[in-house]
Amino acid sequence: MALVEYNPFRGLDRFFDQFAQMASGDSRLMPMDLYRDGDDFVARMDLPGVDPSSIDIDVHDNVLTVRAERKANDVKHDEHSGWVSRERSYGSFARQLSLDSSLDASRITADYTDGELVLTIPVAEEAKPQKIQVTQGQHRAVTVGTDESDASEQKAETSTDAKAAPEPMGPSEPEHHN
Repeated sequence: MALVEYNPFRGLDRFFDQFAQMASGDSRLMPMDLYRDGDDFVARMDLPGVDPSSIDIDVHDNVLTVRAERKANDVKHDEHSGWVSRERSYGSFARQLSLDSSLDASRITADYTDGELVLTIPVAEEAKPQKIQVTQGQHRAVTVGTDESDASEQKAETSTDAKAAPEPMGPSEPEHHN
């Protein structure tokens, strides 16, 4: 039997690789870097000159949408003034990311500093590998009843049924008689 290492990020890695392969022909697309940092995915988006109050981020149906707006500079136009070159993009910007169900959209954080928006997208606790502790020879007692008369009846039942076989936890197998 071959063992295959479980990687909860495999689907996310494939998804984010798509963005690395895309060539951005749209000057209004926010350039973005995506990487994994432990149990988080980090998206860094360039938004220079954007007023932080114009940034809108929401998640709906596992789609994260980032919107922002950069206002154009007003330049006086007359016979002595005007644009010589205008290469920077202005207006509304938007970017959408489809989030895998193994990410925790309710705990996404966003920070905008020096023209860069940083989104931290944590992996959901349910999607993280879980360690199960194994115990040996420990049984938990179950108390039945709420008053002393019930407890004394339980003690009597327990002492008479002490040699009874434990109940099966799964489907029972047919008994074989020889």
